[in-house]
Amino acid sequence: MDVVLKIILWLLGGIVGLFLVYVAVMVISAYLVDSSREYDKNSRYYRILLEYSTAVLFFLGRVKIHKTGMDKIPDGRFLLVSNHRSKFDPLIAWHVFSGRDVAFISKKENFDVFVFGRIIRKCCFMAIDREDPRKALETINKAADLIIKDEVSIGLYPEGTRNYEEGLLPFHSGVFKIAQKANVPIVVLTLQGSEIIKDRVIRKRTDVYFDIVDVIPAEYVKSHRTPEISERVRDDMEKKLAEGDPNATVKQQMADKKAAKVKNKENQN
Repeated sequence: MDVVLKIILWLLGGIVGLFLVYVAVMVISAYLVDSSREYDKNSRYYRILLEYSTAVLFFLGRVKIHKTGMDKIPDGRFLLVSNHRSKFDPLIAWHVFSGRDVAFISKKENFDVFVFGRIIRKCCFMAIDREDPRKALETINKAADLIIKDEVSIGLYPEGTRNYEEGLLPFHSGVFKIAQKANVPIVVLTLQGSEIIKDRVIRKRTDVYFDIVDVIPAEYVKSHRTPEISERVRDDMEKKLAEGDPNATVKQQMADKKAAKVKNKENQN
């Protein structure tokens, strides 16, 4: 029995030791990145760090991703567009698309996130200035160039920001110029369940539903105006979301539990 216990403790110590080494490598590697610039070469080393750390995060956080439509994804580069409900959305996407090198256009604040903000720079992620149309156009042109050079595929959220309610916010149709300039198809994705990860992480399993609902051919993208493309993408997403929320029961249980806590607190006062 003592021998078995020693072996178990030795294995646990080894796992913890490897984890700490990995964290140290992540931190050191991150601080070797110039945080004042955007990179135009997708680093294989930093991409591996990003993808493996995300896989560990979802494993420890008990996040299960249910995927459909993966057979629709084209072989080459593409523009990935999705609805946006949570900070976890891009993590889920680059985890599912592991090996396909998807880089996201994101708000500037995300590049200040500890360690990860620096690592995503080396993976060709780009910040967009929502307040300056000229700079936003520069980002669109750079994203198209990265696709043309076969560095990465580009991911973005046409709503422009996270949606804290059901349904979809208005789209920014200008972002579809990226696909037009790069002459690539648009992969249309819907995500459901990512918004409840933060309330259940580790304690309970979270089911996230990752559905590729359409792939709009490059020929269609090239021959239509961006408002028309935007309308088609929005219609694709709305049809899928209208099928219902797979986590509706879980959300209701969470809401009831929260309401009960509030009521108990009021009664105590």
